[in-house]
Amino acid sequence: MRRLRFVAAAVVALASSMGVVVGVAWAGRGITLKGSDTMVILGQRWAEEYMASHPGQVLEVTGGGSGTGIAALINGTTDVCMSSRPMKEDEKRKLRDRFQSMGVEIPVAKDGLTVYIHESNRIRTLSLEQLKQIFTGQVDNWKQVGGADARIIPYSRENSSGTYVYFKDHVLGGRDYSPRCQTLPGTAAVVNAVARDPSGIGYGGAAYAKGVREVAVATRGGEPGVLPSPATVRDGSYPITRYLYFYARQRPAGRTKAFVDWVLSDPGQSIVTRVGYFPLR
Repeated sequence: MRRLRFVAAAVVALASSMGVVVGVAWAGRGITLKGSDTMVILGQRWAEEYMASHPGQVLEVTGGGSGTGIAALINGTTDVCMSSRPMKEDEKRKLRDRFQSMGVEIPVAKDGLTVYIHESNRIRTLSLEQLKQIFTGQVDNWKQVGGADARIIPYSRENSSGTYVYFKDHVLGGRDYSPRCQTLPGTAAVVNAVARDPSGIGYGGAAYAKGVREVAVATRGGEPGVLPSPATVRDGSYPITRYLYFYARQRPAGRTKAFVDWVLSDPGQSIVTRVGYFPLR
């Protein structure tokens, strides 16, 4: 069983980086979690450690994006949706129309949504306005924001991603992404692209920031930039701090409630830190 879990974790991580929706299934019908690629590694780690400490319990974890997870919740094909953005009102109405419930929102962790650039890039800080200009196409050369004279290559998530939606709403002010943005399936793919491209810039969950440089983000131009850290995410001084959520159709009960309670407990929250995100407390 231990070997099966290890192989499954590797499959999920690979599938997430490729944008492929791949199920991790063990024998028997267990609790299903589906959705955010930002959260899929965290969900997998929770599942592995919960099953190890609760013999006989089975969890199935799949990615595909927050939008995919929310659709599965509405369609009745997952017990729990993992989402890196809040559900929209029209999604809640669809859930209500089918299940007579607006759903239950459960914050389970925090994330400092991180901006990645190539390690050779001399830029250290960008303001929210500069990020907006870069990803909407108003600024297309690093020289315009204090860097080298080189064309900016922005990398973005696909539109089923909660991270894509959150970044659009909270950084771009609801404006459309530039047609020049290279859309990639999964945060790992964004990080890999930026790590290979000296002109690249991308964004995604803090836990994925390996082999790239993290950009300090300033709320306004001229202010000091702030990097995501336990302290800056906890006190809200990092400007792109967000919650990561579980959503259920009804208030969790039975086995699902026991698992959610464990996720919110000290053992569950310690896994959040080990994966690279930030605990609620």
